[in-house]
Amino acid sequence: MTNLPPPAEELRILDAELRQLDVRRAVLLRRRAWLIHTLLTAAAPQPARNPGTPPEAWPTGPGAGPVARRPEATAPGVQNVLLVLGGVLLTVAAIAFTLVSWGHLGIAGRALVLGALTVAALGAPVALLRRGLGSTAEAVSGLGTALTVLDAYALHEVAFTGTDGVGYTAAASAALAALWAAYGVRLGLFHPLPLAVATAHLPLLLWAFAVGAGPHTLTAVLLATAAGGTAVALRAAPAPVRVVAVVGALGTGSVGVLSAGWLCWSASGPGTAARAAALLVVAAALALGAGRFVANREVAAGAAAAAGLCLVAGAGGVLRVSVPGEWTVPGCLACALALLAAERTPLPRPLRQGLARASAAVQGCAVLWAVPLVAGSVFGPAARAATPWSGAPRSVRDAVFTDVPPPPYASTVPLVLAVVAGVLVTAGRRTHRRPAVMVVALVLGWAAVFVLPVALQLPYTAGLVAQAAVVVAALGLAARSDRADEGPSPLALTALLLALVTSVDLAFLALASKAATIGVLVTLTVLFGAAGRRPGAAPFTAPAALGHATALACAIGASAGFTPHHTALLVLAVAAVAALIASRTGGSRATVPVEVAGGAAALLALALAVPDPPTLALVLSLCGVVAAASALRPERRAAGWAAAALFLLSAWVRLAAWDVGTPEAYTLPVTGPALAVGFLRRRRDAAVSSWTAYGAGLAATLVPSLLAAWDDQHWLRPLLLGVAALAVTLAGARQRLQAPLVLGSGVLALVALHELAPYLTQVVGALPRWAPPALAGLVLLVLGATYEQRLRDARRLREALGQLH
Repeated sequence: MTNLPPPAEELRILDAELRQLDVRRAVLLRRRAWLIHTLLTAAAPQPARNPGTPPEAWPTGPGAGPVARRPEATAPGVQNVLLVLGGVLLTVAAIAFTLVSWGHLGIAGRALVLGALTVAALGAPVALLRRGLGSTAEAVSGLGTALTVLDAYALHEVAFTGTDGVGYTAAASAALAALWAAYGVRLGLFHPLPLAVATAHLPLLLWAFAVGAGPHTLTAVLLATAAGGTAVALRAAPAPVRVVAVVGALGTGSVGVLSAGWLCWSASGPGTAARAAALLVVAAALALGAGRFVANREVAAGAAAAAGLCLVAGAGGVLRVSVPGEWTVPGCLACALALLAAERTPLPRPLRQGLARASAAVQGCAVLWAVPLVAGSVFGPAARAATPWSGAPRSVRDAVFTDVPPPPYASTVPLVLAVVAGVLVTAGRRTHRRPAVMVVALVLGWAAVFVLPVALQLPYTAGLVAQAAVVVAALGLAARSDRADEGPSPLALTALLLALVTSVDLAFLALASKAATIGVLVTLTVLFGAAGRRPGAAPFTAPAALGHATALACAIGASAGFTPHHTALLVLAVAAVAALIASRTGGSRATVPVEVAGGAAALLALALAVPDPPTLALVLSLCGVVAAASALRPERRAAGWAAAALFLLSAWVRLAAWDVGTPEAYTLPVTGPALAVGFLRRRRDAAVSSWTAYGAGLAATLVPSLLAAWDDQHWLRPLLLGVAALAVTLAGARQRLQAPLVLGSGVLALVALHELAPYLTQVVGALPRWAPPALAGLVLLVLGATYEQRLRDARRLREALGQLH
């Protein structure tokens, strides 16, 4: 351990060792792959090499014999393709013969040809099945089924020419379906049964069209067909038959349900609506019956949900023509709630779950129906901000829906929302998602109470009182659910947010009247201020109280006839109160929100004071006082910089208001404090450079004064600037500080150049034309001759400056 090499040498040795290990690992992996290939080849059977096998088909791996190529298609696959293609070609030929060459034969010839072909095609599979040729039997039987369709067509063209085509098609499809079903069951073939089931969906519907049935009869026929398909799907064993039956039942059943729903909801009288509703009840019974015998739980629940929706749709259609329009949705909601009674019945659990889902879907649709009124009640009062104090309207609905008409049938919206909220409260007690369910129930209950004044068209004053009561109730609920240590619960947080939304809406709603505006804002400020005493709610209620107080200050100023810049002083008082509250909260969760609200009030005060510069200067200085007071707190020391900036801006605005154009009046108030701060910082930390401590403060005055002196035609400014630059230079030289020395000497040199410029111009003008070029050439010669000495002098000057702080 005492003879370790240096770190660099040891690192080189380790890298070399790792590279050798990588090379060795690669060699071993290649050897392992070759060994595995050799073992697998030895274990596989080695067929004799065919002398006629081309060399490119021989194996190239080590130790392996010739490997036979795998066929790209299996023998059964090839057989099926050939059989299907042959059957299709024969069917096409039979169709062409029937449609094109039919007229060239007599009646006996036609019957003989088609009959012989059909009997042969249907009878051949019997012999083929005895020989074990099942695929060939399927192909030939497919040709036979196609020929039976052609036989039916030929029979109509020869013997039943005068009959109705739709009626004949219905009878022929029924006969063919029975024939194919019996044929498939007797021989055990694959395709006749699914084909028979698909064809069996046509006879009833075609018969209804043939007899000119009305829409109700057609809908009943569709439902009856769906019932038959459902029965086949539930009883049939082969999977293809079940698939065809399910698809047919879903298709005809869906069309039948949609047709019955349209008939029910477009009916003009209770009798017509009741007939369509009866069809929907039949569809619901079919769906429930299917769901009861289905093994899949999700499918059964879906069938029960469809049944529940059909029942509600039927009842709603009857109610639509039997009761006033505003009670249609509540009636549907009552039917949906009645579905929940299935929980107490002996129905299987999937069916009960499906009915509960249907009830939930209807309740969701009822809530969506209520959304337009809720949204209008929330956002409508904001339009009052464009025309404040234009006069109190007669009712709350007139105040909310000023420029747009209210939604129709709005009087029962609160009832619908309250009922759904009650159902959620009841259901939430039996679920593990109780917090989320209770939050949704709270929102719905709030919406019900919120829109109640609008729905009942209460007087304007009563509506304001009702909205204020909603705010009080929401704050009370939040206080009951408050957890001071862990923060507000989801229910309390939701209640706080609803209280905030209601308060903002109430403030906008009160803008119709001056007295209402001031009274409402005072009430809201007091309510949220009192609620802010609780630690859990303070991060929300305290800023809200300050926001309403800011609006109150603006309203008081406007009612008293103050100009905006005078109102700014009232608003600034809110910012001062916010700073006081933040200092008393002691770093709690409410401190930052309160400070943000106070800052927003201060910004509003500044915006209001902008048109009047003297008031703006006063507001800036007062904001600086508030910021300086905040900086007294240890955790807000940084606010001191904001206070300094505000005081400086206040001084500048005041000077601008006095039409002061001297730049030193603006820069000296910056230079003095900046130099004082730099001096104190260098006393605490001697390592701070002079550029950091004094550079910004000196440049703030010297640079603007130099720019002003450059265009100044008088002698006083350059003189004072030169004296100041000389004093700065001497101070920098005495204290060996780089920033004062460089800035002072540079400004002094530029001031001297500015003062000597007229005289230099006169001297240059008095010299002959050749003198300046000659003088320049002489200077270049001297510099060139002493080039190395000048470099050494420049190096010494740089080193001397570098030694300064």
